Amino acid sequence: MTQQMRDSRAPSAKDPSVKDVAAAAGVSLGTVSNVLNRPSTVSAATRQRVERAMSELGFVRNESARQLRAGRSRALAYVMLDGGNPFFHDVAAGIEPAAEAAGLSLFVCNSDGRADREARHLDLLVQQRVQGILLTPVDPDAPHLAEISRRGIPLVMVGRSNRAGDRCSVTVDDVSGGRIAAEHLVDRGHRRIAFVGGPDSIGQVRDRLRGAREIWAEYGRLAEDLIHLPTEALTVGEGRAAGERLAGLPSRRRPTAAFCANDLLALGLLQHAVSVGLRVPDDLAIIGYDDIDFAAAAAVPLTSVRQPRRELGRTAARLVLDEAADPGHRHEEAAFAPVLVARASTGTIRSHAG
Repeated sequence: MTQQMRDSRAPSAKDPSVKDVAAAAGVSLGTVSNVLNRPSTVSAATRQRVERAMSELGFVRNESARQLRAGRSRALAYVMLDGGNPFFHDVAAGIEPAAEAAGLSLFVCNSDGRADREARHLDLLVQQRVQGILLTPVDPDAPHLAEISRRGIPLVMVGRSNRAGDRCSVTVDDVSGGRIAAEHLVDRGHRRIAFVGGPDSIGQVRDRLRGAREIWAEYGRLAEDLIHLPTEALTVGEGRAAGERLAGLPSRRRPTAAFCANDLLALGLLQHAVSVGLRVPDDLAIIGYDDIDFAAAAAVPLTSVRQPRRELGRTAARLVLDEAADPGHRHEEAAFAPVLVARASTGTIRSHAG
């Protein structure tokens, strides 16, 4: 290392800058910039001298700053609704290959079901000038979402429909999913069931309950025999707590089956049932929603309504990338149908006394 290079690093422990490289190589800032961005315009000898100075100084170009000067960073972002739910990680796993194929990084954020946290994430992502944002929203009609579109950043809704039609969305028909789950339990002879899930502020929960109620009415069942047990969150712990509440009901009101708004609730309910000696499905049949990997691996394999998790991510990524690249892009909604996956937790068709 030359004396000039040693002197250029001595005054500061911070990362070497373009100015440091220029001083060490004895060239102008413009020449260093040309080596970084237009190397063919610099003679081979000068380019080698600058590259040697970069190597000896340990210089790393500030790629994010360069991208921001260009107007957009080389990144997409996915803001998930619940970082504790494997469902959303599977969606992200569907997005990531599409981002990589486009030469982009993927930022993953967690709103934790909180509108204020979602808004903060979105504000930071706008500041980062990401190429596009994929979002499973707390509220698909929240005013702060319109601001993203006004900034010219493509925004795709994942798992929620966009009624206004001013952005793309990728959805699963959750009303249909609720109908499938309830009909499965009716077909197995259940005359009193519980719907476990909440909070009601989550649109997917409302839609799944709505579908279950539709089937219940179509089969002529009494409304009071579909018991709604709202929860504060969609977690295993809330599922266990719901199990305690079910056990506390009078025997004449106690359901023989439970439809849970997601698999984490169902797994928690299953844990509670096993811990108190209930036989699943003989004493209590349980069905979940999402069909995460843990569902099939449970002590009693869990019946669940499957959503195409990775396909949701892949499709959402395709839409956001198309919007970012094509000025003539037209918004669309890609809709998927849920599918029932029957396992041991709901058993075979049998008669249950009302």
